[in-house]
Amino acid sequence: MSAPRLPPDHKIPNLDGHTLGHFWSWAYSEVLTNTTRSVFAEYLVGAALRVVDTPRVEWDRQDFEYRGRGIEVKSSAYLQSWGQKVSSIIKYDIAKKLRWDPAKNSFNPDYPCRCADCYVFCLFTTTDPATADVLDTAGWEFYVLPTLTIEERFGEQKSIVLARLKKICDPVPHSALKQSVDAALGFE
Repeated sequence: MSAPRLPPDHKIPNLDGHTLGHFWSWAYSEVLTNTTRSVFAEYLVGAALRVVDTPRVEWDRQDFEYRGRGIEVKSSAYLQSWGQKVSSIIKYDIAKKLRWDPAKNSFNPDYPCRCADCYVFCLFTTTDPATADVLDTAGWEFYVLPTLTIEERFGEQKSIVLARLKKICDPVPHSALKQSVDAALGFE
């Protein structure tokens, strides 16, 4: 079930003129944090595919439905919002999961799966905290793989590091992301 899309100027009742935009700005301005950066990466992919016209569904079986196919988005970054001595190792979760059934409000216990048809691995590449701007798409790389390729190459493996990912696909900029997803899904 999808909630209605609310505008930033939506008033919060009984809160002295505060709006939803005030809340969003307060809660999500530090876009570099893992949880917010991951949601922002989903937004970047959804914007490229033009599927962000309805609000995000938190526990859906995949991040997007695009032209009748499922898209799963994974995000990582060298730089984190906390102090670091060294850059993070880039690793993505590709583990099979139990499929959520929203109609029954439970997981389908029959079998774990990679429920999407295509994965988009998003990497925020900036390593210097002084110049980090998560909102700038020029600081991102995207790796697109059909789930079938993940199944064939990695089987039951639960994660993949960037070096292995780079051996089977090249990064694309945000401007080429839709074309790359279309190609991975056979929509060319």
